[in-house]
Amino acid sequence: MDINQNWQKKVIIIGGLIGLVSGLFAAYLLIQRNTEKLSGPDITPGDGVKVGLGLLGVLKLIADMGEK
Repeated sequence: MDINQNWQKKVIIIGGLIGLVSGLFAAYLLIQRNTEKLSGPDITPGDGVKVGLGLLGVLKLIADMGEK
């Protein structure tokens, strides 16, 4: 039982770190893009929907990997 929980903790920690790094990188890219334009972020609702659907697609791919 302890071995089962051990790998689960590792997966959660690694997944959290990957999410943290990718989120920080996305924020950095957004800041860099808007710094060049000398304006604030101009994210439209359509852009938000695109990002949300893209994230759902990535989550589905990850969930499907676990079923194989």
